Amino acid sequence: MNLEGLYHQNKEHSIEGRYLTLEHIHPILERINTSNQVKVIGKSVLGKPVYSYEIGAGKTRIYLWSQMHGNESTTTKALFDFINVLNSGSEFAEQLLSAFTFYCIPILNPDGAALYTRTNANMIDLNRDSQELTQPESKILREVFEKFKPHFCFNLHDQRTIFGTGDTGKPATVSFLAPSYNEEREINDNRLKAINLIAAINDELQKHIPGQVGRFDDSFNINCIGDTFQYLGVPTILFEAGHFPNDYSREITRKYIFFSLVTSFKTLFENDIVNNRITDYLNISQNKAVFYDFMYKNIKINYDGIEIITNFVAQYKEELIDSKIQFNAYIVEVGELENYFGHYVYDAKGAAYSDDFANFPKPDQKADFYLNKNVKFVNGLIKS
Repeated sequence: MNLEGLYHQNKEHSIEGRYLTLEHIHPILERINTSNQVKVIGKSVLGKPVYSYEIGAGKTRIYLWSQMHGNESTTTKALFDFINVLNSGSEFAEQLLSAFTFYCIPILNPDGAALYTRTNANMIDLNRDSQELTQPESKILREVFEKFKPHFCFNLHDQRTIFGTGDTGKPATVSFLAPSYNEEREINDNRLKAINLIAAINDELQKHIPGQVGRFDDSFNINCIGDTFQYLGVPTILFEAGHFPNDYSREITRKYIFFSLVTSFKTLFENDIVNNRITDYLNISQNKAVFYDFMYKNIKINYDGIEIITNFVAQYKEELIDSKIQFNAYIVEVGELENYFGHYVYDAKGAAYSDDFANFPKPDQKADFYLNKNVKFVNGLIKS
């Protein structure tokens, strides 16, 4: 299958970038609601509708939800790309629709999506509310789970740019997890189904982004929704959309999430799953927090009259300003920073640091500075 071609044929061009709200997806939902597939299944804390989209008549029930964290929109974009495949009328689409019933919640946390926050309007992380179910959005997710009775759950998220694949120096562009169902992290038949499917997805992704697939930490936390659903006996896969070089809008990562979704259901449809791929799964490099957005090396700084050569790093903060996400770079840390990497690396070769306030970089300060008084950096990058 030509995944690249399939993606470009079905990409939902009406949505892009990081900021994705109900207002952005309303026109899409109206367009694809050809046979009453779209429903309002509840309301958020602030009374916004939570929509579902159900399609297919197959025996295998697939439950997918995105933007449980409001500022994690990459998988929502890819989900709509995949829904376009299902509505394409192709032979592949007909095969999937006959084999599966897909129940999708594109934006579970519409209040957080509008505010561009991880949490909901009550400042609760919905992915830590799977037991107490204190929030309306958590209750909606659980009620659908109990009514729909899925055979597989797809828990769709974004992860920060700080994650790499082990110590390889490569970013974790896409990461996965087959959540644990108990403290001992044992593997039963249901968890093994998730593991085997992740291994199959990884086989495909390694052809496109070799070394850039990560495996998320599997420490058990029953308050997390994936762990809860795995505990309740349903194979659950956590998707984490991460960083691809220079892709802060996550349009390239979006494509690889699409590849992952298509590969998942093609593999399940063809029943092309090896029975025990635990070793292959464990051989996927574990996610590790080893990256900064900016790394400046061999900088001369003057601190209390002492000159030293050192390094410092900066990180973007994603800030919602006038309904747009602005990436503003702030200094984070100064030091040797061994075993860390930068998505952008600049070797100053001993050039002296200065800014409008001091001769050394201060944490939490905007990454606006000079090297040797003549090379100017604005928001982390050289100003030409």
